Amino acid sequence: MRRRGLAPLLAVGVTATLAPALATSTASAAQTGTAQTGTAQAAAPASATASALDPYIRQKPKWQRCEADKPAEYQCATIKVPLDYRAPGGKRIDMAISRIRTTTPDKRHGVLLANPGGPGGPGLDMPLQMKDMLPESARQGYDLIGFDPRGVGRSTPVTCGLEPEEENWLRPYKKATFDKDVAWARDVARKCREKSGATLKHITTRNTARDMDLLRAILGEKKLSYFGYSYGTYLGAVYTQLFPSRADRVVVDSAVDPARAWRKMIQWWAEGAEPAFDRWTEWAAARSAKYGLGDTPKKVDRTFWDLVQRADEKPIEMDGEKYTGDDVRSMMRGAVFSVREGTELVVELKKAAAGEPASGKKLPDPAGTPRLAADSADSADVPSDNTTASFWAVVCNDNSAAWSRDPESYRRDAIEDKGRYPLYGDFASSIKPCAFWDRSVERATVVNNKVGSLVVQNEWDSQTPLPSGQALHADLKGSRMLTVLGGEGHGVYPSGNACTDGTVADYLTTGKLPAKDVTCQATGDGGAQEDRKRDARPGAPLPQRSPDRF
Repeated sequence: MRRRGLAPLLAVGVTATLAPALATSTASAAQTGTAQTGTAQAAAPASATASALDPYIRQKPKWQRCEADKPAEYQCATIKVPLDYRAPGGKRIDMAISRIRTTTPDKRHGVLLANPGGPGGPGLDMPLQMKDMLPESARQGYDLIGFDPRGVGRSTPVTCGLEPEEENWLRPYKKATFDKDVAWARDVARKCREKSGATLKHITTRNTARDMDLLRAILGEKKLSYFGYSYGTYLGAVYTQLFPSRADRVVVDSAVDPARAWRKMIQWWAEGAEPAFDRWTEWAAARSAKYGLGDTPKKVDRTFWDLVQRADEKPIEMDGEKYTGDDVRSMMRGAVFSVREGTELVVELKKAAAGEPASGKKLPDPAGTPRLAADSADSADVPSDNTTASFWAVVCNDNSAAWSRDPESYRRDAIEDKGRYPLYGDFASSIKPCAFWDRSVERATVVNNKVGSLVVQNEWDSQTPLPSGQALHADLKGSRMLTVLGGEGHGVYPSGNACTDGTVADYLTTGKLPAKDVTCQATGDGGAQEDRKRDARPGAPLPQRSPDRF
C-alpha cells in the first residue's frame, strides 16, 4: 500500500463545534494524569487547547481505496496528530486510518474502532477482519474503523535499527551469558534513542488514546465504540479513563491488568505457564494410550523434563534445526496455550530425540522474533524492526518506574523465578532494554472508572491469565465480565460458541450489558476449542499473536 496524500489541515470538514468537546477531554486527560500519576507537567486550559487543536479537528480525510486487490469498500486515509499533546502546535506525525462504512445507514449507530494487540500490532486491516467476524445485526450498526497506532506500521513508524538477532529479547538466564545480555539490553535502548530521537518518548498508550479521541472528533462523532484484544484491552481501558464521556460500547477481550503494566505483565507469562503446564500433564496422561507420554501427570511431567535435559546435553534435531533445552522450554510455554498443541509438540520432540522421523515445521518459534501482523507492515516504508521498536517504546515509556535500573536485580529475579516457575521464569524476569530507557514523560495511568464495558476472558489463557481479566473488571467498575470456563488460548471472540459469541454480539448490537456477569462453558475436548486453530478466526483471521506479545 502506498501512502496517501494528506488533507490540508485547515480543510473544511468536521464542524468546529466538536473542538471544545475534544479540547475539554484532552485537557481533562492531562489533568487526570497530573492528579493520579504525579506528572509535573501542568495541563493547558481547555480554551487554549481548543485553539491549538482546531486545525487538527478540521481535517477532512481523503478516503481512497486501500489496495487494488482489496475490496473497494475498504478505504484508507492519513491524518495528522500532535507528537506531543502538551504542545499541539509543535511537530505533527502521521496516523494511518481505514474504514468500511455500513451499507445500512438507517441502522447506523456510530463508529467501531478496533485494535488487534501488541504493543506494536498494526491495526489498519481491522475493518476487514471485523466485517467477517461480526454478525450482520452488529455489523450494520457501525462504520468499522481501523488504525495503525502511533509509531506503528504507516503511522510514523519508529525504528531502532536492530538486526534480527537483537530482536530476540526473551533470553534465558545463564551466568556465563548474563553480562552479554546486559550489554545487549543497553545497546537496544541506545539504538532506539539514536534512531528515533525525540519521537520515541511520545510513543505511549496515553498518547495513542488521545489520537483515538482526536480521530473521533475528525469523524464527527460524539462518542466511539471500541473492540480491543490483549494489549488493546489496556489501550481501551486507558481511553475510558482519559475520556469517559466519549466511550460508548467497549469490548475488551483477553485483558491486561493495568496495575501490572508492563514488567509484571511479562512476568505473568511465566506465572500463567505453570498452571497451564500442569493442566497439560493431566490431559496428556488421560490420553496415554494415544500419545504415549505417560499414564499419570507425574510421568508426563518427567517425560518433558527428561527431553529438556537431553536437549541441554545434545540439542534435538528436527528438519535441520537444532533445539536446546532452553528452546524446548520456550516452545512449550507457547504450546501449552492449547493442551493438544502442547501434546503434539512433545510427541514430535520425543520422536526426534529417539532418532525417529519427526517434523518441527509447525512448532512454535523458540527465537521469539515477533511478527504480529503482516499486512499493514509489509511495506517498503516500514522498517523491518518496527514491531519490536514500537513494542519497546510503549512497554518502556508507559511506566519506566516499573523497571529497575540495577542490572543485578534482574539477575536475582531471573534466578529466583526460574526456581519458582521452571518453564519460563528466567525468560520473563531477566534483563530487558527498559532497564536503560529514558524516564517516562508521564507515569502509568491508574484505571478506575464507571464506563460500561464488557470484559471477555478464557479461563485457561496463560498470556493474560484469568486473574488479569478479573483485575481489569474490578478497575472498570461499570463493566460486566464474560468468563469462558474451560476456555483455552489467548483471544476469545469469535469462537463458534453460541454463549460467548452471542453475548458479545448482543452487546454490540443493542448497547445493553448483561444484567450480571456471565459464565459460558467452552466447547470441545477438555476445553480445547477443536473447531478452530489457536488464534484463527472465521473469514479474514486476526493477526496471529505470538507468545512473545500481548
